[in-house]
Amino acid sequence: MAASYAELPNRLVSGANGVDYAYRDTGPTAGGVPLVLLQHFRGNLDSWDPALIDALAASRRVITFDNAGVGGSTGTTPDTIEQMARDAIAFVAAMDLAQVDLLGFSIGSFVAQQVALTRPAIVRRLVLASAAPQGAAGMHGWAPEVIGAVGTPVTRPEEYLGVFFARSSSSLAAGQEAMRSMYARTDDRDAATSWATREAQYDAVCTWGIPNHALLQRLSALDMPVFVANGVRDPMILPHYSYLLAGLIPQASVKIYPDAAHGFLFQHHAEFAADVEAFLR
Repeated sequence: MAASYAELPNRLVSGANGVDYAYRDTGPTAGGVPLVLLQHFRGNLDSWDPALIDALAASRRVITFDNAGVGGSTGTTPDTIEQMARDAIAFVAAMDLAQVDLLGFSIGSFVAQQVALTRPAIVRRLVLASAAPQGAAGMHGWAPEVIGAVGTPVTRPEEYLGVFFARSSSSLAAGQEAMRSMYARTDDRDAATSWATREAQYDAVCTWGIPNHALLQRLSALDMPVFVANGVRDPMILPHYSYLLAGLIPQASVKIYPDAAHGFLFQHHAEFAADVEAFLR
């Protein structure tokens, strides 16, 4: 039986760009296209809910990693999504992966879009969770209460729950369970993300969100199947951006999960993993 995500060792692989990438690798390795995950704002390897990763890895290889300058990876966190995408491409090459499926979450969904546009040959299918297109109106930075919750030097659990989960008792209970799962690992935890990473990532988010209607047309170039998903009460990236994305991408489908916010994929981990597996299959 494969080890749970919470028990996996942190590994390093060296990219041609000089970055040593921290990553974890789970699920069956024989055959199939691996699923590579791109993490949210300020997140590291331990910011994934092990329950979600274990569900995704039940039938396929799943790889999580810290992009350049994040967590246990070396290098400097870039302040543009474009460079983050090039660093992600370097990681895929370092892992000797000819083609991957990509799942990008939050800022990771921005990077995933850019990877698919910059190097479409390596992306078979694309999953965009809590996502928005570059240039969309209303995305130039986050609401003050959101950045106050997740953008401070020390983020408190209550603030994380308030952004990643809805205000209902069921959603908050799911959030508390996800946090227990994330913090159950005590040995060999990933390095915490730095304040420099936070600043660079938020600069990238703000630049990505500068209103520019012409940039929306870039997405018509994506010719692979795309699954777009979000929680109905996401305060960070509103769900109407999911519908906008799905309307701009030729082969896109969209699903909005009920009673959920930014962390819908942790709250509804079993359902989301089943939806992703059906989409990838």
